[in-house]
Amino acid sequence: MESSHSDEAQPSSAQPALARRLGTFDAVVIGLGSMIGAGVFVAFAPAAAAAGSLLFVALGLAACVAYCNATSTARLAAVYPASGGTYVYGTRQLGRLWGYLAGWSFITGKTASCAAMALAVAHYLIPIFFPFTHGNYTGLVAALVVVAITALNLWGIQKSALATRLIVAFVLVSLVVVLAVAWFTKGQYSDGWTMYVPLNEAAAANLSPAGARGVSGNTVPQDPGIYGVLQAAGLLFFAFAGYARIATLGEEVKNPVRTIPRAIPIALGITLLVYGAVAFMLNRMLGMSGLAKSDQPLRELAFATDVHWLMTLVSITAVVAATGSLLTMILGVSRTGLAMARDGHLPHQLAAVDPKRHVPRTMELTVAMVVIAAVLFTDLVTVIGFSSFGVLLYYSIANISAMTLTKEQQRPFLLVPIVGLIGCLALAVSVPWQSLVAGLVVTLVGLAVYGVRKIFRT
Repeated sequence: MESSHSDEAQPSSAQPALARRLGTFDAVVIGLGSMIGAGVFVAFAPAAAAAGSLLFVALGLAACVAYCNATSTARLAAVYPASGGTYVYGTRQLGRLWGYLAGWSFITGKTASCAAMALAVAHYLIPIFFPFTHGNYTGLVAALVVVAITALNLWGIQKSALATRLIVAFVLVSLVVVLAVAWFTKGQYSDGWTMYVPLNEAAAANLSPAGARGVSGNTVPQDPGIYGVLQAAGLLFFAFAGYARIATLGEEVKNPVRTIPRAIPIALGITLLVYGAVAFMLNRMLGMSGLAKSDQPLRELAFATDVHWLMTLVSITAVVAATGSLLTMILGVSRTGLAMARDGHLPHQLAAVDPKRHVPRTMELTVAMVVIAAVLFTDLVTVIGFSSFGVLLYYSIANISAMTLTKEQQRPFLLVPIVGLIGCLALAVSVPWQSLVAGLVVTLVGLAVYGVRKIFRT
């Protein structure tokens, strides 16, 4: 859902026109389905470790950057009501190189999102079936999940709009139930009402059998500073990034000039309210110290309420949300890669389509192999940071594109894309250093690929 993550569709004009069937409500639901997913189950812990008591400032900052990006994207989508997102906007407004860089950033960032979703499934799946397992099998389980999802995609299984609505409804209802129970329960480590109840290491380690395995050694900084807040905002941006899924539906939305600019802020506002409530309750029940030390914060919140069936509900909800996100993300990434291969930006071998199943088999297998390598050799925080870096670079190009719109194209108030651009760049360079280095290297590799292919074409 996130993430996410199926945020692109191929921009090729050779494809048949899509039917305009989606109204404002449908667009909002799709936006919620792309945002309120697995990100809410995994992003708060590393963000708390970075920002400490300033977590809510970081959440507000991430939402502000997301709003600016959404406004710019909505205006661009109204001008170019075709599928493709910033891959199209960058090409039309700035040139082929910018469009390519947007597509490359999307593919790399969302591939990392796929890895994050697979790791999220593993983190919440293991306690259900193997609650007393010792040792770290998260990467192996995540790799098996990727294999299973890829097999479904290659078989031609796609998540329908009805399935998206059902998953969104299930996740929202589950979150409301968890938050309501937590609000009316005193809890094991909270007096029931006091905000910020810090946990010592012993308490954090004993939150639950899963929590004992998940303690990562993270500590809450006494003075996170600007860098800590920016890093937390960059990590939390991972949980917001799916709003642009609405903008990529330009060919399927009724009256896109009016519907898209209306649907994006509505979906973003609802998501911010949900995330704010989740962050408040996590802080109230676990404290920042306990939150920072857990790789399953909502499950630990459920455990802290002493209502143990709630833990199972949280785990099932997280698995459903992350699996749904992973399914659509792999679909989205593979189809964007297919479009770039057809346009000559990637090797033409990646444009192969299975004649029987009508799926981009080679591209999906390539994405799956990269995701499997990521889950086996990296960790959740690193892939979240890398994903945020790629997606923030993607939206930087969207903001630059919006700045070049004319008055006749109803350019947004210029301050909005400027703030969005500055915010994207500031958050991108503030992600964990491992993610930043990897992101810069992959971006340079992408530019090198573009340069080499351009030389060979000429």
